Amino acid sequence: MGSQTTKPTVSLFEKLGPGLITGASDDDPSGIGTYSQVGAQFGYGLLWTIVVSYPLMVAIQEISARIGRVTGVGIAANLRMNYPKPLLYGVLLMVAIANVFNLGADIGAMGAATQLVLPGKLGLFIVIFGVASLVGILLVPYSTYAKYLKWLTLSLFSYVGVVFIAHVPWPMVLHATILPHIELSKEYLTALVAVLGTTISPYLFFWQASQEVEEVRNNRGEKPLKRAPSQAQEQLGRIRIDTYLGMAFSNLVAFFIILTAAATLHTHGITEIPTSAQAAKALEPLAGRFAFLLFVCGIVGTGLLAVPVLAASISYGVGEAWHWKTSLQRKPREAMRFYAAITIATLLGLSLNFIGLDPVKALFWAAVLNGVVAAPLMIVIMIMAASKKVMGQFVIPLPLKVTGWLATAVMICACIGVFVTWK
Repeated sequence: MGSQTTKPTVSLFEKLGPGLITGASDDDPSGIGTYSQVGAQFGYGLLWTIVVSYPLMVAIQEISARIGRVTGVGIAANLRMNYPKPLLYGVLLMVAIANVFNLGADIGAMGAATQLVLPGKLGLFIVIFGVASLVGILLVPYSTYAKYLKWLTLSLFSYVGVVFIAHVPWPMVLHATILPHIELSKEYLTALVAVLGTTISPYLFFWQASQEVEEVRNNRGEKPLKRAPSQAQEQLGRIRIDTYLGMAFSNLVAFFIILTAAATLHTHGITEIPTSAQAAKALEPLAGRFAFLLFVCGIVGTGLLAVPVLAASISYGVGEAWHWKTSLQRKPREAMRFYAAITIATLLGLSLNFIGLDPVKALFWAAVLNGVVAAPLMIVIMIMAASKKVMGQFVIPLPLKVTGWLATAVMICACIGVFVTWK
């Protein structure tokens, strides 16, 4: 009897994946850099954004996953089949620009962080990480690659440990978390877009939809829900749990990074983070002289996880637009154009670091760019997910539709606020 009750649970957790990997990838170096800068600059003032953004990011990620699972193709393929070509090309161009810039920022951050613990030139470390990431993508299936790299990301929980050692005014933290304080200043609204952009990132929409397509392809007996409605209850339930858990992990870590930076840097008058060494100081109360090592593990671990996701998400989009074979589970010789696109995107991102891109500032501005690009893309995704032509009987339910449009409205308003106040 005991074995019968255990089996379904084990089976469910074996199937969890796209949402959890998406959540882990969301706390990439850009995320760590952005959350640290926000905590240092505004103290506890933006903690509320992590709580508010959770249901919004869950909604848009679940909607993206549903598009992939219901239709059996990714976001770009659905655009190609159901909407005008200029819309498809416009979306791909925006996401490609944001992804390449984010790639460059993440690779640069890995190099700059490594300089804290190893002697060597920044340019050399940047090249090493860029090439190593690319070789990993080309030679190792991402599911295997991610399985081992996830252990490095456990260092992110050191941010949780710091708050139990550093002096934290918990009543103030609670007040800042549940009662938003909004300033209509250029700096505050830019930081708000950066937090939203690194939390609700465009590349994650493409990635999660495409990974659901991969799940259909790689599991015998599974089909797109439009062709196999009987699988809907199980698969949509799995998507919901997977997404809720993945995004909860992401947001929990984000909350504590802001909290740690606020409690350690902001309270000591450090409101700007110009270098990786400055960002690593947030971990000193817990790790002391090992703070740099913990910081490097977090940056490198999340960077190596995120670079393939960034490169592959745009390659999925380009491949779907032009009918290529697209799969990270295929070997390069089986999907040459797909892997060529990944290679080009990674090398372009790598090259940005040699035209004067500041590794630390780039992390923050990559998040801002993601926020600006996310807004129009979310409109497209919401229209697509509510279309019977695209989704058949599986158009998104009303609660998900309302939350998804609310997320879209929040992102649009934040972006407008930045443009209005930017002078």
